[in-house]
Amino acid sequence: MPVKRASAKKYTSSPISSMDDLFGEPELPAGFRYIPDVISTADEKSLVQRFEKLPLKPFEFHGHQGNRRIYSFGHRYVFAGQEPRADAGIPDYLLPLTDVASQISGVPAEAFEQLMVTEYGPGAGIGWHRDRPSYEDIVAVSFLAPCTLRLRRRVGEGWERRSAHVEPRSVYLLHGPVRNSWQHSIAPMDVLRYSVTLRTFRSRRSSSSD
Repeated sequence: MPVKRASAKKYTSSPISSMDDLFGEPELPAGFRYIPDVISTADEKSLVQRFEKLPLKPFEFHGHQGNRRIYSFGHRYVFAGQEPRADAGIPDYLLPLTDVASQISGVPAEAFEQLMVTEYGPGAGIGWHRDRPSYEDIVAVSFLAPCTLRLRRRVGEGWERRSAHVEPRSVYLLHGPVRNSWQHSIAPMDVLRYSVTLRTFRSRRSSSSD
């Protein structure tokens, strides 16, 4: 079912600007976008205080417990059945992040029906993976500390690799080729970091050519 949305005040944020030549690294995979300073430091502090009060639990997959903790809103996978299901609605204080996701992706905010808060404690990261095929666009907003987003794809017997430096209060998008053909990971860090990941479902909106 569609995620229930309510009116919510937008966060104070810097204008979202064009991505053209932002990194000065044209070799980054097609479909990757990055915008710094999409929320203010005051809003970051307020959101982190909210995150600290969530009933976060260790990420589990196929019986393995990860070293990061998560809490999801909207749709959530029941991993054994690998099917999305309705879960708690996205709260008002997080709805402005769906607008940020809409601005960087060009997808309606309402299409971001799944939102996950992740806490990366010291030493935590996320290994190489590609998000499930049922997901389409992946948007992530970063909090508290910078991190390195690593990208790789298989080329012959080896790997082609890229990386992007992700600052706190920034947002990035994985769409099209970088979403479908590349794996990504986050290098472990020695300080606390949070992220909010927003996803659309392929079955929930019309497909568009990449």
